[in-house]
Amino acid sequence: MSFAKWIGGALGWSFGGPIGAIIGLAIGSLIDGAAEQSGFLLNEGNPKQQRRSRQSTSRSRSRTQTRTRPQTQSGDFEVSLLILASVIIKADGIQDQRELDYVRQQFVSMYGKQRANHAFKLFKNINKQNIPTRKVCLQIKQMMDHSSRLQLLHFLFGIAKADGMVTDNEVSQIYMISGYLGISSRDYGSIKAMFYNSSDNAYKILEITKDATDDEVKRAYRKMAKKYHPDKVIHLGKEHQKGAEEKFRQVQLAYEQLQKERGF
Repeated sequence: MSFAKWIGGALGWSFGGPIGAIIGLAIGSLIDGAAEQSGFLLNEGNPKQQRRSRQSTSRSRSRTQTRTRPQTQSGDFEVSLLILASVIIKADGIQDQRELDYVRQQFVSMYGKQRANHAFKLFKNINKQNIPTRKVCLQIKQMMDHSSRLQLLHFLFGIAKADGMVTDNEVSQIYMISGYLGISSRDYGSIKAMFYNSSDNAYKILEITKDATDDEVKRAYRKMAKKYHPDKVIHLGKEHQKGAEEKFRQVQLAYEQLQKERGF
């Protein structure tokens, strides 16, 4: 699979807006050889012609889908992930190799080596840019469903924790991103708790307090198990369901811990 064909098949709504501009710049430094060999994106042609075609398609879609959110494709999620990963890696002013390795390893795990290599080539060029974080997040919020946005947040904490600790700057950046993405403080706290060790983490993961009754704990578990169920991101493909399974497992572990502590 050539890089041009990979990126062409990967992108849906994310080709437009601020994300499209970032990807366009990143592709610009990679596509020269691939464009000559296999054409650019889905059609055989030059990049400018293809961009115009995509933009026309995007406008057409916006006219016919003004009231419905377009379904997020695996490639849209992938590109959003690459851009936000770049923001987090640069949050503490140091691009730690362990964080870069984490991104690569996660992509290999999700997509396989070949697709991961394509993604990481793109990531390196995204990483050189100044990312307009708010604009990117607002585009994601508008176009991506809530469960997929939660999955993005979980991945970002994983990157921040890859070097063994989450710095204050990284936490601040992720918190800001979660707000821009329209993720509630409770959902943010739940996912954050999955990456820390403290006495009340189980309660935070289930989005309740220590004052909760046993019945409230049970209800919270059912609610969170439904919210984080891997089937919520089935439209992104099996590769992303694996990531969702980790959140689901953390909810189960939190509930089992409280069962033991409370004896019910």
